[in-house]
Amino acid sequence: MKQEQNNSDWLHWVQRLQAIAQTGLTYGTGTYLLVQERADGNHWTLPGGWVDVGDSPATAVTREISEESGYHTRPLKLAACFDRNNHPHPPIIFHTFKLFFLCELLGGEPTSSLETAGSAFFRRDEIPVDNLSLSRVTPGQIEMLFTHHANPGLPTEFD
Repeated sequence: MKQEQNNSDWLHWVQRLQAIAQTGLTYGTGTYLLVQERADGNHWTLPGGWVDVGDSPATAVTREISEESGYHTRPLKLAACFDRNNHPHPPIIFHTFKLFFLCELLGGEPTSSLETAGSAFFRRDEIPVDNLSLSRVTPGQIEMLFTHHANPGLPTEFD
């Protein structure tokens, strides 16, 4: 019975992960990857999306980055796990958690997709804060990721 309960807990957890908005961060030397989200008027955001049932967070972040930007990455660290409702995003009908990863850039080249109109790397002082997709990412969340990039030993942030 205990094993059956653990399996049910795991299944419940995996199904809940489907509702997690997954966000990834790819970095090079002092630069930050953003994509232009077609569904949001080509505003800039982090590559990301929904975790598919059965995917681990690491699998989901590498898939989303590749699909939306054309770059191949390897996640290095979970920088943050935030309840979207606790941050200044416009309201949506879904309750989601956002996972922010630091990733290593392995290769690839910029591409567009059905979801994105393009991708680009930005230095910290070049982030287009006036043209961000605020439903997906806030300037404070991007700043938090730069802090984690500069200080990889920081613990994972969560709320």
